[in-house]
Amino acid sequence: MKRTPAWQRKEGQNPKGGLNAAGRASYNQKTGGNLKAPVKKTATTPEQKRRKGSFLVRMGSSRGPLKDEKGRKTRLKLSLEAWGHGGDKASAVSRGRSLLKRYQKTKERKA
Repeated sequence: MKRTPAWQRKEGQNPKGGLNAAGRASYNQKTGGNLKAPVKKTATTPEQKRRKGSFLVRMGSSRGPLKDEKGRKTRLKLSLEAWGHGGDKASAVSRGRSLLKRYQKTKERKA
């Protein structure tokens, strides 16, 4: 029987949200992708601003609750926290857009 890749199983998922190193490696190998670890702290480089901003806008716009019916955090909430955002989805989108604007300004300065 063929096993599913680690990123689709529990062993590839970080209990605190997102994928762990084994899950990212499995995804990259299987799909040819280039997943990197989350930007947990303040984004300092333009690449970090772009990555964190895009993630926050994407996940803040996604459907689904931040807590389940028993009051536990969902994978969505855990992944937002893994990227250093502890608020609600609307504030994640707002924060993401401001990071993307700052990224655009640094990009325009270089051009």
